[in-house]
Order: sequence, then C-alpha cells, then structure tokens
Amino acid sequence: MFKTIVNAWKTVDLRKKILFTVLIVLLYRVGTAIPVPFLNAQVLSSSLLSSQGSLFQYLNILSGGAMSQATLFALGVPPYITASIVIQLLTIAIPYLERISKEGEEGQKKLNQLTRIATVVLGLVTSFGYYKLLENNNAITNKGVFPAFVIILSYCAGSSLVMWLAEKINENGIGNGISIILFANIVSRLPSMIHNLWSAYLTSGNAGKIILGIGVIIVSLAATALIVFITDSERRLPIQYAKKVVGRKMYGGQSSTLPLKVNMTGVMPMIFANSIVSIPATIQMFVNPKQGSFWAGFFNLFGTDGWLYAALTAILIVAFAYFYVTISFNPIEVANNLKKNGGFIPGIRPGKPTSDYITKVLSRITLIGALFLVVIAVVPLVANIISGAKLSSLAFTGSSIIIVVGVVLETAREIESQMTMRHYKGFLE
Repeated sequence: MFKTIVNAWKTVDLRKKILFTVLIVLLYRVGTAIPVPFLNAQVLSSSLLSSQGSLFQYLNILSGGAMSQATLFALGVPPYITASIVIQLLTIAIPYLERISKEGEEGQKKLNQLTRIATVVLGLVTSFGYYKLLENNNAITNKGVFPAFVIILSYCAGSSLVMWLAEKINENGIGNGISIILFANIVSRLPSMIHNLWSAYLTSGNAGKIILGIGVIIVSLAATALIVFITDSERRLPIQYAKKVVGRKMYGGQSSTLPLKVNMTGVMPMIFANSIVSIPATIQMFVNPKQGSFWAGFFNLFGTDGWLYAALTAILIVAFAYFYVTISFNPIEVANNLKKNGGFIPGIRPGKPTSDYITKVLSRITLIGALFLVVIAVVPLVANIISGAKLSSLAFTGSSIIIVVGVVLETAREIESQMTMRHYKGFLE
C-alpha cells in the first residue's frame, strides 16, 4: 500500500488530483469555521445538544459540527443529496425527464442543472426552517427583517457553495465529491465522539459500563470488518451470449456475469430511516412541551435511548432498502438489453422470465443487505439503551462508520484504477 501511494505521488496527473481534493477539503473546513452574523453559537449548541436524537443533531454530525456552531456551511451536503434523490425519482415518474436521462452526456448535463436549481430551492427552504429554530431558541442576537435576510441568505449561499465544491472534486479530484465532504465531516467529529464514549463508559467507575465500553470497541472493529466484507460482496449471475455465423466466421458465444451487489443501496436507507425517526424529537424542539405533560411523554417515547426508536429504525431501514433498490435498478430494462444483445441466463428464457428471475434474486440479496444495515444501525442503539449512557451520538454511529469505510474503499478503487491505467499495481493486488 505504501508503495502504491509513492507511485501515485510520482504520477503528475494523479498527484494534481490528490492535491486538488485535499485543497477543496481544506477550503470546506475553513467554511465550517466562518460564523454567520447575528447569531449566538453557544446558545444554539446547548439547545441542539439538549435534544436527544433530533434531525438537527443528525445533520450536525453530517456537517462536521458546523450546525451547532452556527457557521456558513451549517446546512452541509443534505440539500444537495435530497435534490439528487428528488430528481432521480422524478426521472422515473416524468416521461420528459426519463427521455432526457437517456440522451447521454447532454442529457446528464441537463439533469445536473435541474439538480443545482433544486439544491438552491431546498437550501432556501431549509435555511428558513433553520432560522425559525434559531429564533425559537433565542440564538439570534439582533431580530428584524435585515438580520433574518442575512442569516437565511448566508445559509442558502453556503449550501450552494458546498454543492459547487463537491462538483469541483468530481471534475478535477479523486473520488465522489459529496462522499469526500461527508467523510471529512465525520472524521472531524470522531475525536469528540470518542471522548464522549470514553467518559461515559471507560472512566465511569462502574465495572459493568467499563466492560460494556470494551465491548463497544470490539463490536465497532467487528462492524468495520463486516462492512468491508458486505460492501465488496456481490451475487454474480452467469450470462451466456448466443453464437452466430457470419460468412465463415463464428461470433458470440462468450460467457460473462451480471454482478448484483449485496448492499446495492449503500448508506441511503440508514440516512432516510434516521431522518424519519428523528422527526418527533425535531418537532419537540419547536413545540417545547411542558415537562410531565402528555405530549412531553409522547415525544420522549421516540428518544434514542428507547426501544421504540430502535424498532422503528430497523423497520424503516428494511422498507427504504427495498424502495431504493426498486427505483435504482430496473430488472425489466436489464432483461431487454440482454435480449437485444443475444444474451441469456442459462436455464432461463429471455424476456419476462429473465426479469422475473433477476427480481427474485435481487429481492433475496436486498433482504440480506437490509438486515446487515439493521445490525449496524441497531447495535449502537441497543448498547446505548443497555448502558443507560443516553448518548444520542451513538444513534448515528452505524451510518457514520458505513460512510467512512465506503468512501475509503471507493477512493482506493479509483486510485487503483488510475494506477492500473499507468501500469502500476494497485491497493488490492
């Protein structure tokens, strides 16, 4: 691995890509430290940290702590991610967008432009909601039309700038821009998360919590190894191409495979599930019911230290996993392409039987991938419940680990492919 890094650094083009990516990440981290005017970051930080498992707390982790510090990049990448998903869904629902998506590079440029517009609109809406949160928590030092305009515009501009930085990484850097920024944000939060876990478990003076803390470390390492294994796992369907004779020559007859990843959805079901189950805690931040009232007890049921939160997270992850696979992979289209190119699965007739078979296999491996995500997401929650530490950050540990490991593997593969093009051995050889 060290030799590969040295060879990559010796390659001028690859070195420029790596340095450009590092530069963009540094610029982004600078943006997460630029404060927005008319805000009291201390008041906001205390209000966010006081709410167990709210959506804002989850977004705070994804933004690298920028949200709790009331900085320029507080919204981070979620508006861009949400816009991309919305455009992807609309591509399936609207024939015009579906037609554009099949126009190759030009069509992709049009979809990217629509994604940018949607990001700005979502950023504006989210900025307004964030402003109301700040107002309700008395985090605004100067109230009025002008401070409100500055705050909302600053957050919207920050989310647009994050989108621009991510796209620059895609164009001139290494890896996926959004993934790299998420990776940087999560890694920046690791020291504080480790400190919280250390103080809650290993230095508590309670023998049971110390043993549980050691167990958390072991489980985290095992989860990382499991994530690497599942991420690289795939079901390969055999594909045989029909032979045909043209003149005196025979063409076709090659054998190939159709790879279906076990975890095709990545971390998206966990992000969706965490966003949904965090809604009650988020509403509680706005409503702020009286302690001891019915609504206070109702909202407390959805805390990250309760079994209901863990059960809902597991159910939603499985549901979103199947939903995301349905919109991202079309077995009918794959079967039709195989039929057009003279390909078939041995023992399966071309056309509808092939699509039905692919759907059946895909449904089984999606279940395995969904259960894997459930284990990764629920184990930290169970540890939180059993220990009684009431650390809301544990609710999002699983998704954070998957994002970090996935980005590392993705970047390593891209560097490997770049090195292979230049006749160097890669990481995985």
